[in-house]
Amino acid sequence: MKSISEARKAQSLIRLGVFLITAALIASMAGCTGDGPTPSQNLEIRTWYDLDAVRDNLAGHHKLMNHLDSTTPGYTELAGAMANQGQGWQPIGAVAIQGDWFTGSLDGQEYEIRDLFINRPDETRVGLFCFVYEGGVIKNLGVTNVTMICRGMSGGLVGQNGGVDESNNLYAGTISNSYFSGNVTGDAYVGGLVGISFGTVNNCYVESNVTCEVYVGGLIGANMGTVSKCYSTGSVTGNSSVGGLVGQNGLVTSNRYPGTVRDSYSTASVTGEAGVGGLVGFNWDSVVSNSYSTGTVTGNSSVGGLVGINWEGTGTVSNSFWDTETSGQSTSDGGTGKTTAEMQDVTTFSGAGWDIIGVALNETSPMYIWNIVNNVTYPFFSWQAL
Repeated sequence: MKSISEARKAQSLIRLGVFLITAALIASMAGCTGDGPTPSQNLEIRTWYDLDAVRDNLAGHHKLMNHLDSTTPGYTELAGAMANQGQGWQPIGAVAIQGDWFTGSLDGQEYEIRDLFINRPDETRVGLFCFVYEGGVIKNLGVTNVTMICRGMSGGLVGQNGGVDESNNLYAGTISNSYFSGNVTGDAYVGGLVGISFGTVNNCYVESNVTCEVYVGGLIGANMGTVSKCYSTGSVTGNSSVGGLVGQNGLVTSNRYPGTVRDSYSTASVTGEAGVGGLVGFNWDSVVSNSYSTGTVTGNSSVGGLVGINWEGTGTVSNSFWDTETSGQSTSDGGTGKTTAEMQDVTTFSGAGWDIIGVALNETSPMYIWNIVNNVTYPFFSWQAL
């Protein structure tokens, strides 16, 4: 049960969230007139100059042909600490102009973009990409060893994934089989991978340290789309609505924008003041299912091992667990607390209907979403190498 003071604090956070997200939606769909995106080339990306050329080919279907790092041609001019008068990388695309939204695809082909530097403390929707629009796809890409400072609505890979227009039409991009590592600092709606998402994020993970005031998550700051088969490690630090995986799941204004988190987990340590959860900080009219968290969770009010605040019971938290020993939390606003031994027992999860099977150490079974070395490990994904 939340105290009156905690409830009032949560309501103030909601008002702030509604204001910021509503402003974001209007801004993201501004300038929707015109002839639409211009035709683009399909690029093979081998240098930072090639990657920079994607901003002039936003509808193209591009492939990364090798790793990009600090030794690759174009780094100093485009992605290093001296680039763009010390601001570093300029995010690909823009929000306010329809022709500058990324609607194409980038296939990383399991290569990495490394050593990215971004220092834009007064800018929103910062990341490798600014805004991924309807039809936009980023897949099979690693973005690693990143240093990023932003204002808000930002993530290491994408600032904003999709959005809605004034007629409540949803526009969603897709991010899959991708990962991020590095340090991200901002003010509001910040995540290691994505700042705010209305689209699909699946088979992704982050190993990051994310610091932000409000609505901050290890993977996503605010999720109004679908997150599945994703995980986060590292640390997440903020003030309110702080989650190991997602800071805020779902949004209700005059319309509902529910979020879904399923088959996902977090081992990140989470520190905040109010609305602090090992997996989700603030769950609002949204769904969390078949997920777990194990990281330490620290806060002053509305703190949960799995979920900090499930607002007035509007959300659904099912078949999900947290480790009461490693988290330091015996309660959660949703989910079931288990000991470490129980969290490493396959029957805990198979009994809850998870698609899981026990495997031998260093082996995986791709026929199942989840694998576990019984009595040795926590559940992990069949695509995940231990």
